Amino acid sequence: MSPVSIPPLENGDRLTRPEFERRYQAMTQLKKAELIAGVVYMAAAVRAKNHGKPHANIIGWLTAYEVATPGVETLDNTTVRLDGDNQPQPDALLR
Repeated sequence: MSPVSIPPLENGDRLTRPEFERRYQAMTQLKKAELIAGVVYMAAAVRAKNHGKPHANIIGWLTAYEVATPGVETLDNTTVRLDGDNQPQPDALLR
């Protein structure tokens, strides 16, 4: 008996959150995928000037705010479960 193959995530797939999570966990090489309103979105390559530097600046700003504000934390590229159909992975977040 052969093991059941888990289909890969593909941009535009319409999935439930549990199925999205099952496929995402099976794709260990995948850096980022999001489920928004039941639709899979997979990020393209990012550029240093247009993404990397602004991202670093935002993380620095949020970290400074975290240090000055008890009870909050800065997170980077963390999956957020909003509801049953939405599971974004923002570049940065403060909670």
